[in-house]
Amino acid sequence: MSVWRSSHCLHMFTMVADAQGIVLRSAAIAAGLTDHDLWRARKAGQIVRMRQGAYALTPVWHELDRLQRVGLVIDAVRQQYADSPVALSHASACVVHGGPTWDLDLSRVLLTNLAGRGERKSAGVTHHRGLCLAADVTRDERGWLMAPARAALDTAAAAPLEAGIAVADWYLNRGLATREELDEMFARMRLWPGTLHLHRILHLCDGSAESVGETRTRLLLRSQGLPAAVPQLRVTHPNGRLVGRVDFAWPEHRTMLEFDGLTKYHRYRRPGESIEEMVIREKLREDRLRELTGWMMIRLVWADLASPATTADRIRRCFDVAARDRAW
Repeated sequence: MSVWRSSHCLHMFTMVADAQGIVLRSAAIAAGLTDHDLWRARKAGQIVRMRQGAYALTPVWHELDRLQRVGLVIDAVRQQYADSPVALSHASACVVHGGPTWDLDLSRVLLTNLAGRGERKSAGVTHHRGLCLAADVTRDERGWLMAPARAALDTAAAAPLEAGIAVADWYLNRGLATREELDEMFARMRLWPGTLHLHRILHLCDGSAESVGETRTRLLLRSQGLPAAVPQLRVTHPNGRLVGRVDFAWPEHRTMLEFDGLTKYHRYRRPGESIEEMVIREKLREDRLRELTGWMMIRLVWADLASPATTADRIRRCFDVAARDRAW
């Protein structure tokens, strides 16, 4: 006989769920619930099916944004495969490391079989086969996952070029992988299927960018034939106090450039500070930078990256204006 009663089962599912609101079928069955109870709970809107055998409490699911939902599905899959010889890999490992996800395919959870079994796909999960050395994997509270250098190159190899460069940049910038580690990993992977463009990615990444927007800005400057900019230039007050860093600068052209993205504003918001207060503080910072240097300031947003030629012309015009001001 089913134990179904709406309020009782809701309580049961809440008790079965883990701290993140994940309900595994195996845990529900062990608690005395049935597949029919799961079906009724879904129909009543109490739980959401994330994948085969994995559910989330509906209030939890509705509070999450897209990336947070991806993370919840990844965590559910890791719990389901906790006793299997697999490691979370590729873009899924990048998500867990906290890496960039722009233009990455996050529609499936990606695992690499540590026992060397063949590749297959099942219910939103892709199982890869790949040679793994001891240094290629690491472990956290959920189990095995690819170590940063391996995750960076696996992710970059499967991504579009700019996204792959942004991933490699991020791992380098955060100090999770060194250039030497990436080069050594590539030396092992260079003959693997799907890794042909890794050589170009490693040639174009340098770890100076702190965000995807900064990586894409650097690539835009390069593709449009603009002079190489100094990344992360520090501007100091005459008394030696640091006033701020700018994403890019051309001292010879008396011009600075900042990429403005929502990630930056959230990253540098102070506790209790609103977005409006953050913007005002950033405006005052820009004023101080211009006063101290006497340079032009250019600000780019995502839309500017979609029009490289127009954006490059804008930067060149700023160079010209700065040169005239200096001559004057």
